[in-house]
Amino acid sequence: MKRNPMGSRVADGLGLAYVGAVYVFLLLPIVIIVLMSLNAGEFLTFPPQGISLRWFGTLFANEAFMRAIGTSLKIAAIATVCSTVIGVTGALYVVRYSTRFREGLRMLLMLPLMLPEILTAIALLFFLYASGIGTKTMFGLVIGHVLVTLPYVFTNVASTLYNQDASLEQAARSLGASPLRAFVRVTLPLIKSGIITGALFAFVISFDLFNMSLLLKGIGMTTLPLQLFDYLRWDFDPTAAAVSTVSILLTLAVVIVIDRTVGLRSLRFG
Repeated sequence: MKRNPMGSRVADGLGLAYVGAVYVFLLLPIVIIVLMSLNAGEFLTFPPQGISLRWFGTLFANEAFMRAIGTSLKIAAIATVCSTVIGVTGALYVVRYSTRFREGLRMLLMLPLMLPEILTAIALLFFLYASGIGTKTMFGLVIGHVLVTLPYVFTNVASTLYNQDASLEQAARSLGASPLRAFVRVTLPLIKSGIITGALFAFVISFDLFNMSLLLKGIGMTTLPLQLFDYLRWDFDPTAAAVSTVSILLTLAVVIVIDRTVGLRSLRFG
């Protein structure tokens, strides 16, 4: 059947228009927030009343915000490491070794993603107080962040493992490699893209968690989303937009650093 060139061009144009509209919908709020952070006026308004960096100076001089940024980075880093270790281990067992209880284990690891975050936070809060741990330390908050971010690591690593040939690791074992050496030299490079993707998701999501942090934070402990929420209750100046812009830049910095050190090119071309 002969293809209609005009119809093909119209279809391609509609497809490009649709993709462009999706990108505009996703990126326009970020652009607006960045422009509002450069507002020279006294209030959080758009369009900006002039261009100024004064609100970034106000942000960096605010000790509460700087402590909150440090706390969020610390919790996100710890949660990312824990989620990555547990997620990779769980994915390896479910995909390669589990047989009878495979679906049950998969559902169990994915359960925090299916439940509302606020319900998970309330259940964990009750457990912490019932067990006598409470919320005096960062332990409960880290556990909550790990619960929320774990499914993202597990899903990415498991999907990568499903697409890999398990016989490659078996061949390494048959040639005398130990289980650990076969994993490090054969399996780990093959699933690196899934691990990196899952860890990135875990870090970004942990850094921006609100409900879990609100219920499980310890006394005197405040993450960046909570500090921003409290700030907007009393002040409505562009400092809030400056905080959001810094959060966006920190997320981009994580992506760039990992790209330069570990290599995200495997996610695009691997």
